[in-house]
Amino acid sequence: MSTIVVEHLSKMYPVAVKESGLKGTLTHFFKRNYRQVKAVQDVSFKIEPGEVVGFLGANGAGKTTTLKMLTGLIHPSEGRVTVAGHLPFDRRAAFLRQVTLVMGQKQQLIWDLPAVDSFRINAAVYGISDNALDRRVGELSEMLSLEGKLTQPVRKLSLGERMKAELLAALLHQPQVLFLDEPTLGLDVNAQVAVREFLREYNQRYQATVLLTSHYMADITALCKRVLMIHLGQLIYDGSLEGLVDRFSPCREISIEFTQTYSKDQLRLYGDLQESDKHSARFLVPQEALTRTVAKLLGDLEILDLTVIDPPIEEVIGRVFQAGTVS
Repeated sequence: MSTIVVEHLSKMYPVAVKESGLKGTLTHFFKRNYRQVKAVQDVSFKIEPGEVVGFLGANGAGKTTTLKMLTGLIHPSEGRVTVAGHLPFDRRAAFLRQVTLVMGQKQQLIWDLPAVDSFRINAAVYGISDNALDRRVGELSEMLSLEGKLTQPVRKLSLGERMKAELLAALLHQPQVLFLDEPTLGLDVNAQVAVREFLREYNQRYQATVLLTSHYMADITALCKRVLMIHLGQLIYDGSLEGLVDRFSPCREISIEFTQTYSKDQLRLYGDLQESDKHSARFLVPQEALTRTVAKLLGDLEILDLTVIDPPIEEVIGRVFQAGTVS
């Protein structure tokens, strides 16, 4: 059975419309007019147990609204959602014990207290015994390299340490479904790598299902084989990350180093020459012609090194958002 099932999910918000000027202000005060804003429109997908799925979209596309509906924080206007066999908005204890929501721009730890004190509060909420709490904190703090940091006031931790402690707090009850909204937001490169490694290990160790949103494409490429893309509230892609690159970026880049000099006229015979100098060149080649072109280059020219490079994933995602569709 699928862990997450989303069928024709929609969310609409009424937004008050006010005309400018004194008359508009008075009218707005006594009788308000509203328009409906569609934050999420007819979204459907399924996520299987143990999957790590990236959820991509520009700011305001509907990602966070969707996550809030999946965790039961807001009620859908239309459609149906089940998570781990539960209806999220019922907010039953059995459901809450199986899920967690981590938002990179929010914090649950108490600023002036050591993190371990906040962990004890969470343990009391979830009915975790002292022995189980000590065992889980020890295990997770080792995975996150937080030993010796948890007895310091949270305000004295670095941003990376604080984010790791937030993750630990969110995972104390060993949830099977993780909703992660920008978990590496604002972290430096080393801290981002550490958080990714932890999430990968947690997924493998506990077979947890993960739905991850991030504007750092390194998070997505490191953790997710499958991605969902949402644009203006509508799901426009559900498939593999590799499939998206193949579908939306028809060319590959070939970089070559030569053992002798070739003229630009000679090199242009092999493809779309982007740049060249005495001993190197760079081509853009359609994907369907890649194998043939590489074989011809190796057969005809004196080559020291040849590298085929995929286009940057940020560039591919940017093209999709610009187009607003994946055709």
